[in-house]
Amino acid sequence: MATSGVLSAANPLSSPSHPGIATQTDAALSAAGGGAAKGQELRVGREIIGATTKEAPSLKSPTIEKSLVVQKNARWYHGGVASAMACCFTHPFDLVKVQLQTQQDGKLKIIPLTSSIVRQHGFVALYNGISASLLRQLTYSTARFGVYEALRPKDSSQSFSFLMKCATAGAAGGIGGLIGAPADLINVRMQNDSKLPVEARRNYKNAVEGLVRVSRQEGVAALWKGSSMVVSRAILMTIGQLAFYDQVKHLLLASGLFGDNVPTHLFASSIAVRCCLPSCRITTELRHDSTAVVLFRPVRRPR
Repeated sequence: MATSGVLSAANPLSSPSHPGIATQTDAALSAAGGGAAKGQELRVGREIIGATTKEAPSLKSPTIEKSLVVQKNARWYHGGVASAMACCFTHPFDLVKVQLQTQQDGKLKIIPLTSSIVRQHGFVALYNGISASLLRQLTYSTARFGVYEALRPKDSSQSFSFLMKCATAGAAGGIGGLIGAPADLINVRMQNDSKLPVEARRNYKNAVEGLVRVSRQEGVAALWKGSSMVVSRAILMTIGQLAFYDQVKHLLLASGLFGDNVPTHLFASSIAVRCCLPSCRITTELRHDSTAVVLFRPVRRPR
């Protein structure tokens, strides 16, 4: 009977974290016999329970909790891949934006222009230039997110002021814009091609062919035509997306009126992105016209 009590007490589940086990063991040992033998068995059983409890790690110990946590570290290329995936859904809106910005009379609005494109060229026409858009995101976005991650402090405990965020984001955006300028040029031209006269259309089959044809027909330097505005837009866009976005979101959460949810992120993004709209318009005006020599051609509305 003593052996039975010892084996029962040696069970790893016999610990204070499992209520009732020690009580059941005491009851079993008490029923096993009486007198000195019963007391001896009771003491031995309690000693084994205590030793087992000290040796066996608790389910709430830091070691086990740490092993159960899956480490998910962001990589420098995640931003570019995510941007490329997103442009598969947002490309039609970007195409309509480019054609709105390049129309001279300013008569058409978003819905009429979209209907006109679908009616004349089909729904697939909304995805004209998707290859160039993907190439742009994989070069421009990957570069700027990668540079930003490389320049920002690795230790989250280090101070990183708002001005430092702006400077770091601006540098990352400038480098990314310079790298992605050729793909951006082809992207704008392919998106705007359908509204040109048939004899003036470039008819690039894809982004790679566009890069090759521009290099052969206009020179390699033409791939960076209007790149100063592309870089300025990239700087403002990156500062808005990273520095201003983080700051606006921080202020919204600190106010106590907003929670950390999707509407808050969308609201912060809508405020941050407004800082890059002027340079975006000028860049589009420059890049769709290979003969443009002015920075901005104002829209003239009919009287």
